[in-house]
Amino acid sequence: MVLNRLGVLTDEVSANFTEALDWIAEQKLVHVEVRMVDGKNVSQLSDEQVATVKEEVEKRGLFVSAIASPLFKCALDPARPVASGDTFGQQEETVEAHFAKLDRAIEICRLLGTDKIRIFSFWREEEPARYELEIVDHLRKAAEIAGKAGIMLLLENEPACNGGFASEVGSIVAKVNSPSLKVLWDPGNEEYGGRPSFPEGYNAVKDGLAHVHLKDAYITPEGQSKCVPIGSGKVPFLEQFRALQRDGYDGLFTIETHYVPEGGTAKDGTAMTLAALKKLLKEAGID
Repeated sequence: MVLNRLGVLTDEVSANFTEALDWIAEQKLVHVEVRMVDGKNVSQLSDEQVATVKEEVEKRGLFVSAIASPLFKCALDPARPVASGDTFGQQEETVEAHFAKLDRAIEICRLLGTDKIRIFSFWREEEPARYELEIVDHLRKAAEIAGKAGIMLLLENEPACNGGFASEVGSIVAKVNSPSLKVLWDPGNEEYGGRPSFPEGYNAVKDGLAHVHLKDAYITPEGQSKCVPIGSGKVPFLEQFRALQRDGYDGLFTIETHYVPEGGTAKDGTAMTLAALKKLLKEAGID
């Protein structure tokens, strides 16, 4: 149910793309999401570089499940104060520039043989609800563009964005109301932002769900958000997996730990999460 649909973001293993792929294949994972390739954002790769990525992935028996792009991690209006977060090598640009990036991301999808692009909902406003209709209009336009190309956009709950939490992402996706825009559910992000991922978060997104990221997180007594290996945070993964199974979720799962142990590497952090995940699933009798 989980392990035969499990993959990982390559740069959560190593900044060296081929080193990451070797490890991923050794672990018998089945797919990868591509975000950074040897320090360069996937959206900035040339056609030749993309062809090399596809060749390296496929010769290890893997496939690309999605482009983990930073699309629409930008301000709706640069004149307003907004939050910000990880951009993975991308400069701050306008909404219009991001629509141009969408066109290129669609081309990269075709070259990689995938039909999914991870996107966001613009840097978080001081009052996100005031701008929901504007966000919906932009993302409806994006979904129309993607749909004509046979591409699905995956909107992730990201605390630094207006769709920061499950309730917000669920509402945006429902109002866009397009088969080309679905939810990318990250329960770890929900806990990182200080809201319960299950059942509250999951119930808000399950009707529009098309992809799941796996990380764990919690907030310390001092109010600091921390990403940790699966099983060490607040996400009740057993209950979450059982609910996904019960509700007929048939999509993929991608490890995105955002955790590097002290004195260790990203690969070490991802290995810890993978080992904990396998143990948890085995004990629960979920394969």
